[in-house]
Amino acid sequence: MKLYYSPGACSLATHIALMESGLVFDAIASPTKTHRTADGTDYYTINPLGYVPLLVLDDGRQLHEVAVILQYVADQVPQLQLAPANGTFERYKLQEWLNFIATELHKGFSPLFTPGMPDEAKALAKTRLMDRLKWTDGELTGRTFLMGDTFTVADAYLFVVQSWGKHVGVDTSGLAQLNAFAARVAARPAVQAALRAEGLLK
Repeated sequence: MKLYYSPGACSLATHIALMESGLVFDAIASPTKTHRTADGTDYYTINPLGYVPLLVLDDGRQLHEVAVILQYVADQVPQLQLAPANGTFERYKLQEWLNFIATELHKGFSPLFTPGMPDEAKALAKTRLMDRLKWTDGELTGRTFLMGDTFTVADAYLFVVQSWGKHVGVDTSGLAQLNAFAARVAARPAVQAALRAEGLLK
């Protein structure tokens, strides 16, 4: 498999999941600022959408969306319980979290990274985003991870997205549960390996 990623972007969640899985893969940097791989290839010729992550399977088939790719990776190693079994209520809860992170948090950050976005729009985005992050903080009360005591791919996604706050002026220092969660995830060897591979951890 090949993972196309941009350091620190949402593709980091897939990088973490792959490290957790132990599956064999090649990680190919495709920075969103340049849209070029290290050998100069125009990333748009690989993925016309231009964004990451992109997972290319050994047979050439592609998966584009992070929430889907995360589940695909988890399902390759069911014994690791990176996702509950398909068809169970718990699997739907995982999908609920992935959907929430994708649409309410991930997309909530988007205006803050958009050049030329008016300050008023950014202020509104920050207010809405903080409401969602505070709710997430409350949901983590009494839990080690989003689904309870077991680390899942949803935790990888939340870990990455919540980390963007420090880059765009979203102050999450008062969210004790979320910060404790982030510290637990950051301490995992696979997470540290992914961060180092992307040049985000010395």
